[in-house]
Amino acid sequence: MRVRTLTTLAAATAALAALLTPGAQAAAGPAANPHGAPGDILVMPVQDVLKALPVAAEDRTGYERTKFKHWVDVDKNGCNTRSEVLLAEAFVPPEKGAKCKLVGGEWWSLYDNTYVGDAGKIDIDHTVPLAEAWDSGASAWTAEQRQAYANDLGDDRSLIAVSATTNRAKGDKDPTTWMPPSEAAHCAYLTNWAATKLRWGLTVDPAEANALAQIGVTCSNPPVKVTLAR
Repeated sequence: MRVRTLTTLAAATAALAALLTPGAQAAAGPAANPHGAPGDILVMPVQDVLKALPVAAEDRTGYERTKFKHWVDVDKNGCNTRSEVLLAEAFVPPEKGAKCKLVGGEWWSLYDNTYVGDAGKIDIDHTVPLAEAWDSGASAWTAEQRQAYANDLGDDRSLIAVSATTNRAKGDKDPTTWMPPSEAAHCAYLTNWAATKLRWGLTVDPAEANALAQIGVTCSNPPVKVTLAR
């Protein structure tokens, strides 16, 4: 079972410098990540992550949710992405039946500090919603890149199991118009948002950048490790 973390690296690893493997500038074209090449690893304080995110206006022209094929079974093990996240994040494991049908189990929802004992009442949230990703650069990606984004199991911050109530209240909002109802989750949520945008080479709009700046004011500044996905 994959171990998923909802927070950044422990403070004990503080003072790590940003690491870039060779070839960071090899990618080119509109789908390139300005921070490096796929597989490059960045380690930097949260505040530096915020400074690394390019600021640009958003554009939702042409967006359709169907352009992000999601909940696929990437490894062909019978469990789609939604089920993989549910299995990984359950603190009371559910029983797995035929075709990966999950019965029982229990989950903790970060956004509202609530325990949920029914998989049907859990949603898998894209930390940065699909529409927001489109607005912030994914409109220029290939269909394969958008599918990879929508099913990203390579970073525990990209997808998170939360109560259906909070996920549906969030919708496609960014931190300027929605924050988790549990104030204790705000710093983790904003950090995860910024790390996801860095991982996928997405931009932030000016209002969003201001909202994320709260990390530097009210939250700690631990190092964050991000492996670039594109």
